Amino acid sequence: MKTRAITAFFFTIVMLGSILLGSYAFTAFYLILSVLSLFEFYKLIKNSGIRPHRNIGLVAGSLIFLMAAGLHYLKYDVKYLLLCIPLIFSVFITELYKKNKIPFANISYTFVGFVYVTIPFCFFHALGFLKNWNEYNFHLPLAFLLMLWANDTGAYLFGVKYGKRKLFERHSPKKSWEGFFGGMFTSVLVAFGLSFWFTESPAWVWAGMALLIANFGTLGDLVESMLKRSLDTKDSGGLLPGHGGLLDRFDGLLLAAPVVYAYLYLILY
Repeated sequence: MKTRAITAFFFTIVMLGSILLGSYAFTAFYLILSVLSLFEFYKLIKNSGIRPHRNIGLVAGSLIFLMAAGLHYLKYDVKYLLLCIPLIFSVFITELYKKNKIPFANISYTFVGFVYVTIPFCFFHALGFLKNWNEYNFHLPLAFLLMLWANDTGAYLFGVKYGKRKLFERHSPKKSWEGFFGGMFTSVLVAFGLSFWFTESPAWVWAGMALLIANFGTLGDLVESMLKRSLDTKDSGGLLPGHGGLLDRFDGLLLAAPVVYAYLYLILY
């Protein structure tokens, strides 16, 4: 528990610093985080006997993130994102020269890495530029993380105190409905608090964001648990002592970030 608390403290400081220190620190940190998470995903899949194209995947994942981020800095036309396509689809050509009994499993999991890891981090990064396409604002990324952490903390505390009815025992035996609603309540409470601090949007917008984070953050946790159980693995990695890997810490973000971005974009614009 001591190791877990120390890791959480320092990693939280780093994450908050990356958001508050400006757009370049924010972009650099989440580029590194997305690449490391993708590497962790491919390493996890490799343990099952499948061989995703890790090197091509990491280069392509980095390029996808950088080009998505570059839209806000260089203001180039969206059509240039199509330059990613030859690199991404070179996976098919590379597999031709490999002697493997399950070539399309290797190809498929390479692409799953982009969808499951890289693209969600791109959407989370884009939250920092949602208010103004070319100007960074830390309010939405910070609010997202605070609500996500509030949901996780509330779910744990309410679950320990009142948890009786299992939420999804097949994939996560410890989660309960009481914990789920407790996490949602805590996240909405934080959202209303933030509405007094970040006044650019009404309270109901922040509350809606909290509800989506609570729901899809929990689903993201369950999806990652499903992935680990299918591979008979306890943790996705060992980068964070006491916490496991990056996917263990960001499983909620991976499903919630794209949904929250879509919600805010449709509501605010």
